[in-house]
Amino acid sequence: MDYHSQIDINENSPQFPDPIRSSSTHSIQSKTTGGHSLREVSFSELGPTSVRHGSRGAESEGFSASYKEIHDDDARLIYINDPDKTNDKFEFAGNSIRTGKYSVLTFLPRNLFEQFHRVAYIYFLVIAILNQLPQLAVFGRGASIMPLAFVLLVTAVKDAYEDYRRHRSDKIENSRLAWVLVDESFQQVRWKDIRVGEIIRVCADETLPCDMVLLSTSDSTGVAYVQTTNLDGESNLKTRYAKQETQMKNLENERISGLIKSEKPNRNIYGFQANMEVDGKHISLGPSNIILRGCELKNTEWTIGVAVFAGRETKAMLNNSGAPSKRSRLETSMNREIIFLSIFLCALCAIVSVLHGIWLRRHKGELDLMQFYRKIDYSEAEEADYNYYGWGMEVFFVFLMSVIVFQIMIPISLYISMELVRVGQAFFMIRDNMMYDEASSSRFQCRALNINEDLGQIKYVFSDKTGTLTENKMEFQCACIGGIDYSSVKGGVEDSQIGNLGRDTATAISLISSSHKLKVVSTCKSIIISYLVTGGEQVLRPKMKVKVDPELLNTSKRKHTNEGRHVHDFFLALAACNTIVPLTIETPDPAVKLIDYQGESPDEQALVYAAAAYGFMLVERTSGHIVIDVQGERQRFNVLGLHEFDSDRKRMSVILGCPDKAIKVFVKGADTSMFSVIDRSQNLNVLKATETHIQTYSSKGLRTLVIGVRELSSLEFEQWQSSYEVASTALMGRASLLRKVANNIEHHLGILGASAIEDKLQQGVPEAIESLRTAGIKVWVLTGDKQETAISIGYSSKLLTSKMTQIVINNNSHESCRKSLIEALVVSKKLPDAPSGGSKNCKHQLGLIIDGTSLVYILDSELEEQLFELASKCDVVLCCRVAPLQKAGIVALIKSRTDDMTLAIGDGANDVSMIQMADVGIGISGQEGRQAVMASDFAMGQFRFLVPLLLVHGHWNYNRMSYMILYNFYRNAVFVLLLFWYVLFTSYTLTTAITDWSSVLYSVLYTSVPTIIVGVLDKDLSRTSLLKHSQLYGAGQRQESYNGKLFWVTMLDMLWQSVAVFFVPLLAYWGSNVDGSSLGDLWALGVVVMVNIHLAMDVTRWYWITHAAIWGSIIATFICVIAIDMLPFLPGYWAFFHIVKTELFWVCLSLITIGALLPRFAVKVFVQYFGHNDIQIAREAEKFGNSRRYTQTQIEMHQIFDLPQR
Repeated sequence: MDYHSQIDINENSPQFPDPIRSSSTHSIQSKTTGGHSLREVSFSELGPTSVRHGSRGAESEGFSASYKEIHDDDARLIYINDPDKTNDKFEFAGNSIRTGKYSVLTFLPRNLFEQFHRVAYIYFLVIAILNQLPQLAVFGRGASIMPLAFVLLVTAVKDAYEDYRRHRSDKIENSRLAWVLVDESFQQVRWKDIRVGEIIRVCADETLPCDMVLLSTSDSTGVAYVQTTNLDGESNLKTRYAKQETQMKNLENERISGLIKSEKPNRNIYGFQANMEVDGKHISLGPSNIILRGCELKNTEWTIGVAVFAGRETKAMLNNSGAPSKRSRLETSMNREIIFLSIFLCALCAIVSVLHGIWLRRHKGELDLMQFYRKIDYSEAEEADYNYYGWGMEVFFVFLMSVIVFQIMIPISLYISMELVRVGQAFFMIRDNMMYDEASSSRFQCRALNINEDLGQIKYVFSDKTGTLTENKMEFQCACIGGIDYSSVKGGVEDSQIGNLGRDTATAISLISSSHKLKVVSTCKSIIISYLVTGGEQVLRPKMKVKVDPELLNTSKRKHTNEGRHVHDFFLALAACNTIVPLTIETPDPAVKLIDYQGESPDEQALVYAAAAYGFMLVERTSGHIVIDVQGERQRFNVLGLHEFDSDRKRMSVILGCPDKAIKVFVKGADTSMFSVIDRSQNLNVLKATETHIQTYSSKGLRTLVIGVRELSSLEFEQWQSSYEVASTALMGRASLLRKVANNIEHHLGILGASAIEDKLQQGVPEAIESLRTAGIKVWVLTGDKQETAISIGYSSKLLTSKMTQIVINNNSHESCRKSLIEALVVSKKLPDAPSGGSKNCKHQLGLIIDGTSLVYILDSELEEQLFELASKCDVVLCCRVAPLQKAGIVALIKSRTDDMTLAIGDGANDVSMIQMADVGIGISGQEGRQAVMASDFAMGQFRFLVPLLLVHGHWNYNRMSYMILYNFYRNAVFVLLLFWYVLFTSYTLTTAITDWSSVLYSVLYTSVPTIIVGVLDKDLSRTSLLKHSQLYGAGQRQESYNGKLFWVTMLDMLWQSVAVFFVPLLAYWGSNVDGSSLGDLWALGVVVMVNIHLAMDVTRWYWITHAAIWGSIIATFICVIAIDMLPFLPGYWAFFHIVKTELFWVCLSLITIGALLPRFAVKVFVQYFGHNDIQIAREAEKFGNSRRYTQTQIEMHQIFDLPQR
């Protein structure tokens, strides 16, 4: 995920720390400060320091656009510690949950109702019902129901098993125990028995049983840390707070009562609006005061809260829904062919019914005594009509009977075959070691089984940058402090405490001073320093090592100089202006502990680790103060106020009470927001130098933040304190008031400098993008980064090239955007088209770079069409500073104007809308939680896995599914034509020579298994060829394996094969005494042998299971035919044994196969030798292994895309 776009193109949005799973991990307490000078400062004149001003204030409001007063009519009233009164009037939901869809009573009707949402199932149900009517009975009544019943049964069994697992999970969940306050003491109660209004205590590492408002925690300041992995997928810690009015109460010894007036249950897990009345005080509550069901309590001994939402009304349960259902493009196209087959079916039925009517007219005088059509019943005393309903009704009945006989023209088995094939394909995709991410130990995930084949037809890839193309593992690289650029590190260290590193730059040296330790590892141009802090016998060391500029390290110790003071305040700001939580981790050495900085973003973690490397180590944080080891001296800073980041201000600030009694506000944020609040009347040269260095850093692909500071007077602080208290307790417009308070304190700042952080490209990204572009896939990058940073990443990822013509659109008005688009279109039309023959020259390639501000005026306006026209001419599109909804808008722009398949890939919450908008959505299991994964169709660990996924599995899946659909159409149609020809020779009576059970088993057993096996396993080309020659992917984009032309060619082939399979036995046995049942067995065996050998002719890769399926189906058909004819109560008893004894039987089987498939074989040979395409060329190269010939034939392949120059 691109972190910037989530927070509206800012680089400093809060993220949450990674989980700490070790039981030895805990917050650093003040006891570790022994042996060091710890200076504190009290602000008695400014009020008690235990009161947190601005702590999480913005966050409490940041997720709601506005807050309004909650009225009694639409409020949810919860009486604290009085569940009877709470539930007496409102009857809130209990805490029992149920995720199962069915019960014993509702399973059958509800499951059938859901299955019959498929129109094809209704069609076959109607057919089965018609066959039960005596006038229309053609097949045996049981046999006609069997195909539909089999499909329904298989699906029902699958659904029942899945629901059984859900019910079993619900039972386990509802039976868990929690501590509930009952009769002034906490007692264990099952989760399902918890009621709204009850007070609950949760201990460390326990899961929250319901949504509850925090009342108190084990921390004296009311802080609690929760992990929300089960809720939103983020594997990191979040901070929640109890209000001071309830934190100070001893809830076990002191009875608490009050009223919470909250919003109605809703799905917004990031928002909460409520007011609480306790002891006559009105207290406003926000998202930072509620912890949700499914979260786990971490690094907090215990917490106590009151249940406000329970059971199905909790936010976790309201959000309990899967990814949106999507249908594959191939399945949608298949409906068109099904309509054609339906028309063909109706035509056959109409032909039979019309011919039957003509026959009845011609034999009108013979119907009284004719078998099947005796008009008069002479068995009774009075003559009556018998088995005849008049000419018109007879024609109508014959039409309906024809529909029943020819019903398998619409292949019901195709649907279940497609599901089974997709499951098999997903299995091999999941097991593919080329898509296994060793870093996260995660395999490829297939979350949507119904769009596997779409992976082979992708034309556009929309990618996030941060966390998708890059690792989202930030590394501090350099800084500009006081206008001085510290980006060029020197080879030595001038600090006298470190001394001379010597000539051997690979030597590790540990140097100990009286107050601290530095572990130094010299490299060729930089020093890696792991700062050590001693606390008595304990040694604290940052978990992450950082490269350090020796010159900057030396300057940081010269506090008496102007540069030294700038550096001191700069790193102090990095260590203090954040929401980092320092945690200690045990190591094998009991004397050494690691400090793990759990930050709200990878950026913040990198900055705090950098500060620690330069001697400003954050060792303790509470809501009221922080402790920083400043180059060996522990100093305590009181946190007097903290304004969290929000998308309007695009910065955050902290107000610190320093040890020297000074009050300072430290601010950091994006350059666009910070330069507007910097005091330009002071240090103008420093400001200009900083702007220049930021531009340089951005051009290198580095992420930058600007740091500022201002010292506050006592009067300013008092004014801020008063304003903040009014804003934070407001019941209306609280968010806007808090922003106003922050803006009033964040002004006239003195600039300290700017930091530069590198977010490295993931392994294999440049090669992956090059392969995708060679395959004819257009790669668009949608990022919230600054334009310079995005362009730098574009070059390093080979998305942009030096010879590419680039069009940049940066405008701030509708009219200027219109003019820019017109000019860009003129430029694009002047560029000559790439020469034919697949030239690799890149000089005619076009790239578009556009920012989010311009998109504001373009999207949803008449300029969209011009943007689409321009973008469609571009090889590369790079969108900078885009918001999440803009990402979805760009995808919709392409989807609404072209039939090309789109794919979106991202790793975080701000990519969800883009992922769901695209035809195929892929989530990256990255550093920013699993929101994208949970909303995606597929999930994987690295961007480079997109290459084997699309070019290999996508190509295979598309070809397999395309062939399987066409083969199923052919297989069923040839059987229907066989029955149709027989009807023409039996006076159109719709009797069948083939037994009812053979007709049913034809699609279910005789021919279905080989189709599924080939659909899962067959490979037209090897993985090596597909990866080496990416342009082979274009076959799917051009729909070479499934199109209208192939469908009609297949139907023509089917027509000839049906003629061969019917007329060869008919002519061979014409005039003989072989009965219809015996011929029916020959026809059944002949068509099964023919369609299976037809399939075998098209198999490219043979495995033992392929042989077993194809030849085993033929053998199984012989066995079944023999078994059916051995049953005396079925028609055609012993018929097979009458005909199999003759030599003509075996001759006919051979002639059927040869005569039916010989034209197909001849056409295949002709096409392979005279109608080359890419796939055939590559297959021949694989088969013959002639490298020289392969090199020559490569030139003949379709040049889908001009290869980018390196």
